[in-house]
Amino acid sequence: MDKKSVLYIIIIITSVLIVTFLTIFLISPSFCADGTHYNTCSNSTPYFCSGGKLVERASVCGCPANSNLQGEICRSNYQFNPKNITLNYTLMGKKESIDFVVYSGIYNYLSTLPRYIDSNENSSLAAFKLRMINEEYQKQFLFPLFIKITEITSNKEDQARIAISLVQNIPFGSSDKKIRIGNIPIDYQRYPYEVLYDMEGICSEKSELLFYLLREIGYGTASLYYNVENHEAVGINCPIKQSVNNSGYCFIETTGPSILTDDQTDYFGTSERLASNPKIIEISEGNSLTSNLIEYRDAIFLIKLREKMRVEGEINIFESIKWKTIQKRYGLISFDSYEFN
Repeated sequence: MDKKSVLYIIIIITSVLIVTFLTIFLISPSFCADGTHYNTCSNSTPYFCSGGKLVERASVCGCPANSNLQGEICRSNYQFNPKNITLNYTLMGKKESIDFVVYSGIYNYLSTLPRYIDSNENSSLAAFKLRMINEEYQKQFLFPLFIKITEITSNKEDQARIAISLVQNIPFGSSDKKIRIGNIPIDYQRYPYEVLYDMEGICSEKSELLFYLLREIGYGTASLYYNVENHEAVGINCPIKQSVNNSGYCFIETTGPSILTDDQTDYFGTSERLASNPKIIEISEGNSLTSNLIEYRDAIFLIKLREKMRVEGEINIFESIKWKTIQKRYGLISFDSYEFN
């Protein structure tokens, strides 16, 4: 074999090795959906990152508190009396659902926990919300829902879209329970898992469930609290231009299906809209949405179209066609009001 042929073979072998290296270490992901590196245990025991998927491997990663080892899985002491629920969502015009199992054991446990703001807590509202989101045993039962979302798609923005739509499609409703502080009765505030179990929640309760999911997906979040209207929405990190009051957080309504950044909806079949400036309370640090999301453009169009309908009482055929496209894309309910009741 002459020198030219040997050199040619060496070049081919080198090229193959380079491509293989790039595929394995640069192109292929080297971590799972929650940021756990391949072949290591997640911070959320008993999950292990295997081939890009989070799988239960309790024999290696151990079990969380209040759980018992059963082969490769952990069985919580609160994991009894299962109930099947269906969580509906719309992703880019396609209606889908996630089947999920909830347990009365953890639901009943959560009902015994305090749910009021402790005056001794620093940044009391933020501390209260983090306490509701971070409850140790609850997280063991919420994490599987995050995994189900990540199994649908590896695209982070689509994961966020699923989480947003999923929470929006949980019916709006307040609990009929009351708690007492001394002799004063106050409304019962559900924990995020209770929202899933009851399959209903008010704005603050559904927002806390969405905070948890978006944080697990990796996004920075904040509570947007409108004191005048007594309303809470979710903020997600996004470019300043699209954010609420240049805060770096984009508006997400949780009470019913709506478009990201659309904060000009009519509420509860009335002509009322959010007019005050929200108090912004950071919940989690994380990634930001990109600047080229279709939601931004659709929300601007819908806000203008809604205003035209208020002023002129009608829209033209082309606007109607575009509205129907937008309605399908996000699973919206109606044109002038999202009818959250």
